[in-house]
Amino acid sequence: MSKIFNVNADCKPDLHYMVDINERLKQIKVMVDAGQYFTINRARQYGKTTTLKAMGRFLKKEYVVVSLDFQKIGNAKFKTENTFSLAFAKIFLGALEKNSEAYGDDFFSVINIMETAVSERQEYFDLQELFECLSNICKYLVKPLVLIIDEADAATNNQIFLDFLAQLRACYIDRDETPTFQSVILAGVYDIKNLKRKLRQEDSHKMNSPWNIAADFLVDMSFSSNDIAGMLMEYETDYKTKMNVEEMAALLSDYTSGYPFLVSRLCKLIDERVAGNGDFQDKSAAWTKEGFLEAVKLLLAESNTLFESLINKLEDYPELDEMLRDLLFRGKEIVYVIGIRSIEMALMFGFVKKSNNTILVANRIFETLLYNLFLASPVLRQDEIYDAALKNKNQFIQNGHLNMRLVLEKFVRHFDDLYGDRGQSFLEEDGRRYFLLYLRPIINGVGNYYIESQTRNMERTDVIIDYNKEQFIIELKIWRGNEYHTRGERQLSDYLNYYQLDKGYMLSFNFNQKKEVGVKEIAVGDKVIVEAVV
Repeated sequence: MSKIFNVNADCKPDLHYMVDINERLKQIKVMVDAGQYFTINRARQYGKTTTLKAMGRFLKKEYVVVSLDFQKIGNAKFKTENTFSLAFAKIFLGALEKNSEAYGDDFFSVINIMETAVSERQEYFDLQELFECLSNICKYLVKPLVLIIDEADAATNNQIFLDFLAQLRACYIDRDETPTFQSVILAGVYDIKNLKRKLRQEDSHKMNSPWNIAADFLVDMSFSSNDIAGMLMEYETDYKTKMNVEEMAALLSDYTSGYPFLVSRLCKLIDERVAGNGDFQDKSAAWTKEGFLEAVKLLLAESNTLFESLINKLEDYPELDEMLRDLLFRGKEIVYVIGIRSIEMALMFGFVKKSNNTILVANRIFETLLYNLFLASPVLRQDEIYDAALKNKNQFIQNGHLNMRLVLEKFVRHFDDLYGDRGQSFLEEDGRRYFLLYLRPIINGVGNYYIESQTRNMERTDVIIDYNKEQFIIELKIWRGNEYHTRGERQLSDYLNYYQLDKGYMLSFNFNQKKEVGVKEIAVGDKVIVEAVV
């Protein structure tokens, strides 16, 4: 049976094309060997479960690995110590029995330790009883025991879970005197050391987590371009598409910043949806830059569990929504500061990443998703400039080609008519938002756009548009005088060299009363720049 790209549950080496994560596993094993307890906190669908399962296989020669999933323990089981302890014992024994070959002749005596305690003290089996049994099991096992708990944050809104963590902490502290786990690994989205992010308002007294003994987990779980290339090479060996592996890996890395779900989903779309459709007659035609961009368009148009989760978080946390709007539309520099609620949530849920102590949107896919979401709001879609673009959209497309100069000409006219008297504050904070709002109905369904994060700030933003196999670079900028403007032209010219384009576009929001509104062409070296001023 041939392998496929997988985005559902964990990846299995025999069934799925996978990135080689052996180096990551070696780094994690160093922590296990050192006897550390730690948490793997990553955003949803970031490869946590795949890593944990691979870790179990990686450790089994030296350790007995018991892997649990707290989603298998229903909420009702967390109501009392007794119900939780019995439920935990049941799934623990089930997982332990999967390791029966590790115990030799003593297997049944080891299992019997907990089974006997549970049966004899059914109504009184609490956390203390549970951990006494666990300690005895660790004592008699022939190899050290590593406990792995996936979806640990599924239970973080109740006191029983905190008490369970407290017992683990006590085991860690007394490990030199009392037999216990070699290592404990908890995995989830929420940071177990900072439970207040998930606890209900009325439970604020539970904010102090006992999980303060956890070591920092610094292993990078994102996929590098080399990681992705290794996976594509395996695929190429099977299908011989003659793809440019390095180019495809670089594209996947650039657009996703190595977010595992996004990498796998784009590969799956290219392989299963792009190949054999439209201009892409086979896999060879699909595994090209054009095929990749088609997959990006499909991804941004679909509803998937990751996107739904992100959107729900914006609805749940208004301050997160507001911070992202500041970052995207106003180009505000947001400095990372410990303890700022909106920043912590944005990092935890995967919206953003830290770079040089500032906050950036995590990747181009998320950035475009957020722009599309914000620009599609009912309030903005009722705006006159959106309506103007929608009514005139057909004239901007000529023989399948996007006439970007005409887009700028019409935008300048409509913008000046509608908002020309709004003043400096409006131009600085809302001008770029209204250009993207104008652009969206024109390219919607055929083209994509994204913002080059390295150039986005209060004064300058570069928009890259992919439309029907053509690329357009538009620099959006705030007018800061002739010298700054000339420097911007040179920067755009250099940027065009990078993208191997001869023509670029510049849209300046100018609050000078003597400004000359309109569009003109200038030459900068061997490049042509179409400049528009509003």
